[in-house]
Amino acid sequence: MVPEAEVRDVLDELQRLRARVPLLSGALAASTDGLVLAHDTPGVEAEGVAALTAAALGVSIRMTDATGRGGFRELLVRGGSGYIATYAAGSSAVLTLLAEDRINVGRLHLEGRRAGARIGELVDAALERTGRPATAAPPRPAAAPGRTLPQRPT
Repeated sequence: MVPEAEVRDVLDELQRLRARVPLLSGALAASTDGLVLAHDTPGVEAEGVAALTAAALGVSIRMTDATGRGGFRELLVRGGSGYIATYAAGSSAVLTLLAEDRINVGRLHLEGRRAGARIGELVDAALERTGRPATAAPPRPAAAPGRTLPQRPT
């Protein structure tokens, strides 16, 4: 698990992101295996969203692999009332954002990518210092800046 000090830093980043982008209704950082690291998701069950994010991540990784599009970077889902966007956040985490339908999707991507990179740096650095994986899963190799999430075994 990620140490408490870094969890607070991740939560601070999520709250700053929500302050910068008023049409965000929630933000969640989770391990790639679906465990909540930090969340600012009023009215939404964070654990359920994290688990669904992990499932969507698995499908997304398989799709990018099967189509030769490279490693996973982001996923955008549009529902009748808004968007769910998931961004790679380092080698062991993902950032999922919930946004209202009126949001500027370009701004959502811009801010989501930046926040994902910052959260990825925090989580990867914390895991490197502690020598522990984000979850009970075996440790994964650290990704270089700008790299994508590791492939899940099939």
